Amino acid sequence: MGPDLSRVMRSSPYWPVISHTTLRRVLPGFAVSALGDGMAVVAVSWLAIELAPAADRGVWVALAAAAYTLSGAAGALVLGRFLRHRRPTQLAGWDATLRACALGAIPVLHAFGALGIEGYVALLAVSSVLHSWGQAGVYTLIARVLPERDHLAGNAVLSGVGSIATVVGPPLATLLIVFGGPATVLAVDATTFLVLAVTFLVAVPEDAVPEPEDDTASRTAGFAVIRRIPALSGLLTLSFAFFFLFGPVYVALPLHVSDDLRASAGVLAAFYTAFGIGAVLGSVFTGFLSRWRLWPTTVGIVIGFGALMLPLGLGAPTAVSVVCFGVAGLLWPPYSSLSTTLFQRSAPSALLPQALAASSAVRVLSVPLGTALGGPLVAGVGAVGALRLSGAGIALVGVVAAASLALRAARTRPEPGAGAAESAGAEAGTDAGVEARP
Repeated sequence: MGPDLSRVMRSSPYWPVISHTTLRRVLPGFAVSALGDGMAVVAVSWLAIELAPAADRGVWVALAAAAYTLSGAAGALVLGRFLRHRRPTQLAGWDATLRACALGAIPVLHAFGALGIEGYVALLAVSSVLHSWGQAGVYTLIARVLPERDHLAGNAVLSGVGSIATVVGPPLATLLIVFGGPATVLAVDATTFLVLAVTFLVAVPEDAVPEPEDDTASRTAGFAVIRRIPALSGLLTLSFAFFFLFGPVYVALPLHVSDDLRASAGVLAAFYTAFGIGAVLGSVFTGFLSRWRLWPTTVGIVIGFGALMLPLGLGAPTAVSVVCFGVAGLLWPPYSSLSTTLFQRSAPSALLPQALAASSAVRVLSVPLGTALGGPLVAGVGAVGALRLSGAGIALVGVVAAASLALRAARTRPEPGAGAAESAGAEAGTDAGVEARP
């Protein structure tokens, strides 16, 4: 039994990731931090609900959720001159340090009665200034220490760790909210980021991550690379639309739970926990997708995700909505990991941090923009209406992308009567074209 289990583990696509010398040092700290963030998913919006005036809660919940990530997009653009030559471990470590300090200030001020809703939103914004660069550092680390064939598995491991934390984090956050309030949850979150900062800045030796020989990238090189490569620009367009349309959920779902259902934070935690359980299963499955065609898989994920969101906006029973939200979570890690893998494989190594930071900036910007839209959207059509529009919009984006794929495939089909070699080459070109562009 023991030897069989060992053989199964070593034959898994994840074994090269979890057994890698450098990643063994990083993953525990990443797991601790992910748990803190899993708890903060509930606490950030719940503390905003407590601090905000009752008449403007929708707007302030939207601002708080957006602020937690929005400034990361600005940081990706403004700070490129200072950060583009930094090691991946430095980028990730500095991001974690800033988050620990800014989030740690929230419970301190709250304990002394000095925390207003404006200051709370400002501290959330400060905490995310380096987030795009921190994410770029983590995934650049994966790309540089692992061979290309293991990139998807490495991305899936990170996604899986985050997904497990999303399952465990919300119930723990609920308990802490009951006994200590949401500010206590953010104090724990700040501590976990301190652990992550120490991991990257102290536990990983400088020579553990190889550096590219060519390091002449400019501040705007990341966006220039994306513009030049159709696969990356097309993927980023699809991702922006997907995440933008999902953004209103961060406002509509908490208000739907608290106002429409008149339920407690535990019900909101149940939604996020179900999503996390699905995401854990999706993360396990992701590592086995390396032979799938990337674009058809990605587009199918978008369509399926949108369809699964619709029951939340169509008045389905709470239990049904929770299950559908959980199945939608199953699709989240494959999309994230596959799209990141495409960036890792397509961008030059020297420009990878800039390209990933630019990608992260656009993605980070899209969710808060959608979240900011959630406030007036909920005010106009209600929380249920906002959820309905979100799901329908995501599905429609996927359908449009699928139509684009079909058109491109039709344009690159070989002419009737072509020779066998020519036909085979045309088919390969069609596949490459479909993989490269939406």
